[in-house]
Amino acid sequence: MSERSTVAVPDGRTVVRALVALKLRLLRNGLRRSPGRTAVYVIGGLFGLAFAGGIAVAMAALNGRYAGSADAGVMLLGTLTLGWAALPLFLFSSDESADPTRLTMLPLRPGPLLRGSLLAALIGPGPLISLVLVTGAALSGAAGGASAAAAVVGVPLAVLCLVTLSRAVAAGNARMLSSRRGKDFAIFGGLAFALLVQAANVGSQSVFGRRGGPIDLSPLKPIAAVLRWIPPISAADATRTAGEGDYGLALLQLAAAVVLLVLLLRWWRSSLTELMVTADSSTLEVARGVERSREWRFLPGGRVGAVMQRHLRYAWREPRAKAAVFTSIGMTLVICVLSMVQGWSSVYLLAMTGTFLGLQMLNLFGMDGSAFWMVAATLRTPADARDELRGRAYAVLSYAVPVSVVLGLVLAVATGDWAGLPSALGLALAMLGCGVALGSVFSVLAPYTMPADSNPMRNAAPGQGGLVMLNQFGSMIGVAVLTLPVGGYLLWALTSDGPTWPLLLLGPLYGGLIATLGIRLAAARLLERAPEILAKAIER
Repeated sequence: MSERSTVAVPDGRTVVRALVALKLRLLRNGLRRSPGRTAVYVIGGLFGLAFAGGIAVAMAALNGRYAGSADAGVMLLGTLTLGWAALPLFLFSSDESADPTRLTMLPLRPGPLLRGSLLAALIGPGPLISLVLVTGAALSGAAGGASAAAAVVGVPLAVLCLVTLSRAVAAGNARMLSSRRGKDFAIFGGLAFALLVQAANVGSQSVFGRRGGPIDLSPLKPIAAVLRWIPPISAADATRTAGEGDYGLALLQLAAAVVLLVLLLRWWRSSLTELMVTADSSTLEVARGVERSREWRFLPGGRVGAVMQRHLRYAWREPRAKAAVFTSIGMTLVICVLSMVQGWSSVYLLAMTGTFLGLQMLNLFGMDGSAFWMVAATLRTPADARDELRGRAYAVLSYAVPVSVVLGLVLAVATGDWAGLPSALGLALAMLGCGVALGSVFSVLAPYTMPADSNPMRNAAPGQGGLVMLNQFGSMIGVAVLTLPVGGYLLWALTSDGPTWPLLLLGPLYGGLIATLGIRLAAARLLERAPEILAKAIER
C-alpha cells in the first residue's frame, strides 16, 4: 500500500465543524489584537445594523402610502445583489476566510468543504445586515397572510443566494484576486464605485425630488419591472406577488431563486475542485529573458532615464503607487462628471488636475521603502541628487501632461467654452509645476513611513498622521500660493476683458521655472538628509 493511501481524510461533519470554528476563531483573534480594533468593530457593526434597520423601516413605511413602493424595494435588492457580487473582487485580500487557496494543502473533499465554507460565510455582521435589508425590501410590497408565508421562504432564500454568490465569485477568481492583477482590479473597482455613488446621488435627487418636493417613485417602475424577475431579487419580490394573489407567479419566482442557488453551488464546488487539484500557474512559469530595452528607447540617457523607467514601472506595477495615480485622476473625473450633471461645470476645473497630479511627487522616497538604500548608495554628488529628482519629476510629467490635455478637451466639449481652454490649460500646467516643486521639497524635508502590507488604501504607517497632513495640506496651500501670479493675471484678464490666451505660454514657463527651482533646492539637501530618509523608508 502506498504512503499516500494511508493519509487519514476527516469525515464531513468534522470538516464542517472545523471550518465554522475557524471562522469564529478568526473573528475572535482579530478582535483581540487591540481594544481599539474591538471598539471599532462593535461600533461599526451596531451602526450598520441601525442603518439597515432604518432603511427597512422606511421601506415598510412606503407600503400603502406611495404607489410603486414595491419598486423601491426591488431597487434596494438590486443594489444589494450588486454589492455582494462585487464585494469579493475589491476586498478579497482583507477577508482571510474568503480565500480557499489557503486550504489547498489539506486532504479535504469538495462537498464538506463547500458546506463548511457556506456556514462559515453566514457568520458575521454582513449577512445579518443583509437579512434586515432584504426583510425591509420584502415588506415594501407585502400585503396579507400570503405575503407573510412567501416571506418566510423567500427572505432566507435570498440571503442564502447572496452569500453563495459572493463566495462563488471569490472561489472562481481566487487565483486572479490573490495576484498583483487582482490588486490592480481592486483599485479600478474603487474608482468605478466612486463614480457609481455619484451617479446614484444624482439619480436619487431626480427620484425623491429637490427642495422638499414630493417623492416620485414612478421613474423606478420600468427598471424594477425587469429586475423583479431576476433571482435572487425574485425570491424577496415573491411576497408582493403572493399578496396580489398571483400564487403561481410567486412560486415561479421562488423556484428561479432555487435554481440560481443550485447553479451557484455547482459553480462554487467546481471552482473548489479545480483549486484543490490544479497547481498555481505562476509557479510553473519559466523566465523568458525577453529583451525589453526597446520599450524605453524614448527616455533620455544616463541616470535621468533610468530613474524615469524605474518610477514608471513602480507606478504601473506597485499597488500603492498605482492607487495614488488613479485616485488622483479619478477624483478629477468624479468632480467633472458631477459638475456636468448638476450644471455648474467650467473648463477651469482643469486646474484640479494639475494640483492632484502634482501631488504624485509627495513622499517619493517613502514609497520606495527599504529599496531606497540602493538609491542612497548611489547618491555621491549634487548632480546625482538633481538627476534623481529630475528623473522622478519627468516620469510624473510624462503622464500628468497628457491627462491634463485630454481632460481639458473633454471639459471644453462639455461646456462649449473653447475660448477658455488655453488659459485653463496654462493654469493647470502652472499648478502642476508648482506641485512638482513642493513635492520634491517635502519628499526630502518631511518624508513619512509607508505601510509594509499590500493594502493600497493605507497610505501611511501608524503614528505618521501629522506628517501626512503636513504633506497633503501644506502642498495644496503652497501650490495655491505659488500660483498666485498666474491666477492673478487670469483674474485681471477675465474682469477687464484682457487677453487670456498668453497663459497657454506663461503657465508652462512659470510652472517649469518653479519646478526647476524646487528640484534644485531639494537636491541641495538630499545628500545630507539621505540617512534620515532611509531610516523613515525602512521603518515599519
